[in-house]
Amino acid sequence: MTQHQRPGHVDTILAAGDEPASNPSSNAYFGDILQARMDRRTLLRGSLAAAVAGAMATHLPFGSAFAAAGTSAPAPSLGFQAVPVSAADTVVVPEGYRVKAILPMGTPISGAMPAYSLAASGKDQAHQVGSHHDGMHFFPLEGSSRDGLLVMNHEYIEPRFLHAAAAGLALDRSGFPQNADGSRDDDQVLKELNAHGVSVVRIREDDDGQWRVVEDAHNRRVTGLTPMRLAGPVAGTEHLVTKYSPDGTMTRGTLNNCAHGVTPWNTYLAAEENWAGYFANSDAEIDRRQARYGIETRDSGRYQWHRAEGGADEYMRFDASSRGASASEDYRNEPHTFGWMVEIDPMDPASTPIKRTHLGRFAHEGVIFAPAVEGQPVVAYSGDDARFEYIYKFVSARPFQAASADGSLLDEGTLYVARFHEDGSGEWLALAPGENGLTPENGFKDLADILVNTRSAADHAGATKMDRPEWGAVDPVTGQVYFTLTNNTRREEGDEDAANPRANNSFGHIIRWQEEGTHAGTRFAWDLFVLAGDSDDSRDLAGEPLEQDAIFASPDGLWIDPDRRVWIQTDISESVMNTGIFEVFGNNQMLAANPETGEIKRFLTGPVGQEITGVITTPDQRTMFVNVQHPGATTEADAFAAGDLVSHWPDGGSAIPRSATLVITREDGGIIGA
Repeated sequence: MTQHQRPGHVDTILAAGDEPASNPSSNAYFGDILQARMDRRTLLRGSLAAAVAGAMATHLPFGSAFAAAGTSAPAPSLGFQAVPVSAADTVVVPEGYRVKAILPMGTPISGAMPAYSLAASGKDQAHQVGSHHDGMHFFPLEGSSRDGLLVMNHEYIEPRFLHAAAAGLALDRSGFPQNADGSRDDDQVLKELNAHGVSVVRIREDDDGQWRVVEDAHNRRVTGLTPMRLAGPVAGTEHLVTKYSPDGTMTRGTLNNCAHGVTPWNTYLAAEENWAGYFANSDAEIDRRQARYGIETRDSGRYQWHRAEGGADEYMRFDASSRGASASEDYRNEPHTFGWMVEIDPMDPASTPIKRTHLGRFAHEGVIFAPAVEGQPVVAYSGDDARFEYIYKFVSARPFQAASADGSLLDEGTLYVARFHEDGSGEWLALAPGENGLTPENGFKDLADILVNTRSAADHAGATKMDRPEWGAVDPVTGQVYFTLTNNTRREEGDEDAANPRANNSFGHIIRWQEEGTHAGTRFAWDLFVLAGDSDDSRDLAGEPLEQDAIFASPDGLWIDPDRRVWIQTDISESVMNTGIFEVFGNNQMLAANPETGEIKRFLTGPVGQEITGVITTPDQRTMFVNVQHPGATTEADAFAAGDLVSHWPDGGSAIPRSATLVITREDGGIIGA
C-alpha cells in the first residue's frame, strides 16, 4: 500500500512497509477519465445509478460459454442481521452465528511440533504457522467440507510481537531489536524470515464441531528461505543471475505475500506485494529494474536482514549493491527475483515452488482466474497495489485442457495492461515485443526485458493510472470482474487525478467491468459498483448514501461466493484507525453485497488494531474462514515498552496479540450469509 505524494506532502495514512510512489509517467489518471465522462457534482447528488445503468446498458456481449450477464442472473440473499460498527477488542458476527479463532501465529504444524513461545527459535518458526495471516484457500480432501488443507499467506511481521528480546524496548509496529553496533541477531533474522511466506496445514472438523490441526505429511511451511524455481520468459536470463544461481533459474524464498490465487488445476499462487523495501542498495545509480519499484540508494532495508552479525549468505543477499566483478559474484539482481506470483502445489509437499514470470513483475496484490473453459485460453487478472499503478490481465497461448493442465500454461501467452476510456469502454494493451511501442529503440529489447520491467512497459504502452488496485473477483454467473481501489488523499479539489470523482478520496471504492465476448477479449465496458465512505460521502448502486449498516472505508479484500454474494473486507491503516474522519467506521470489518441491487450489510467487525483479510468457505458453504491480521498494531512505542498493549486478541488476558484465522458457522448449520 502506498500513496502518491506531491513535493512537501507527507502521507499520513501509510501502513507498515507500504511502497513509496514510483510512477513518473504522464499517463492519464483514471479520475480524469471518469471526470470527463460524468459531471462530478451530479454524480454525488445521487445519479450514480443512472450513470451505472447508462454505461452497463452499452456493455459488450459476454461469451456464450457462461450464463447471461446482468439482471437476468439470480440475486443472492443477505439473510443475516447487520452488526454495528465496533471499537472493541473482539470479533462480532451476526445473531445466529458462531465464531472461534484457530491457527494463531506460532501454532505448530510440522516437525517435532514445537510449541508457541516468544522464546521459540528461528528453526522452530519453520515448523509453526507464520505471522500476519492474509489471503488463503481451503483445498478439500476427497471433496470433504470437514477435512482439507488450509493454505494461507503471511504478509509481513511485527518483530516486537515475535521476539522475547523485544520486551521493554520502545518499539513501534515497524521496530525491531538491534545490537549496539546496528547489527542484527542471527536467530532473530532467521525467525523473521521463517515467519514470512505460506503455511499449508491440514485441518479437520471433529464430531464436537471443533476444527483442529491434523499432523499430516501435507503440512509444511514455505518461507523467506525456501528454494524456488524461476519459470517463464525471464528465467535463465541475465536479469536473474546471482551468486546463488549463476544461471538465473533459482532463488530463495517469497516475501510480503498478500492476496493469492487458485489455478484451474488446483494449485495455489502466492502474491509478492511490497517486497522492494526489504532491500538495501548503496549504488550511486539505480536502474529502472529497481528504481521503478521504489528501491533507491540506501544502506538500510525494512528489517536490516543484511546486517545479521554472522554474515551468512542467505542474509547478505538483501544488500543489492554491486560488490563483485559481475552479477554472478553478488546480489545486485536479487530484487529482480521478487515481485512475481509463486505457484505452490499443496497436494505435493515435496514439490518446489515456482515463480511464474509471465504474469508480470510488480507489487502483486493477488491473482484471480476467470472460470476455465475447455479448449479456451486461461485468463488471470492482477492488480499492482500502489498509488497510480495498473490493472493487468494474462491470457495463455495454449488452451485449457482439464486432463493435462498445469502451471506451464502460465509460461506462454500475453500479458496485457488496462486502459479505461471516458465513454465507459476500455481496452487491453499487449505488453509484448513490437506492440504498443515496446521496441528495442524505446528501451525494451525482448520479452524478458519487458516483463522484468513490467511497470515501465505499462507506462510506455499508455495504461491508465489507477488508484491502488487491490483484490479482484469474478462473478461466477455473469463473468463481471470486480476490483477494489482503496484510497487517495493526495488529490485536491479541482485536481481530481485518481480513480474516482472525489477530491481527497480517503475512503476508496469498487470498480467492475464486463469483457467483450470472452475473458480473453481485448475490449470491455466498465463502471463503478460503490463509492465507500461515511453517510455524507458515499454512494451505493442506487446513487444513495450508504446507510449506517453499510458504511465502510478502504476496501481491500474481495471474494464472490458461489451464490454471488460479494464479500468486502476493509484495511483502514493502523496510523489513522479510529481517529478523525475514520472514527465513525470503528475497527476494520467485512461486509456482504448484492451485485444486482447494490445492497450492502456489515457481517463482521474485528478486534483492535487489525486488518480483516482473506475469506473462503468450505465447498458446502457452511463454514467460513476469515483472517485477522496484526491485532494490536496501534500500540504506541512507549506503551509497548511499558507492556500496555491495546489488544490481547485472541487469547485475552495479558497475552501478546497474534494474527489468527476465524472459523464462522451458523447455529442452524445453514449457508453463510444466506
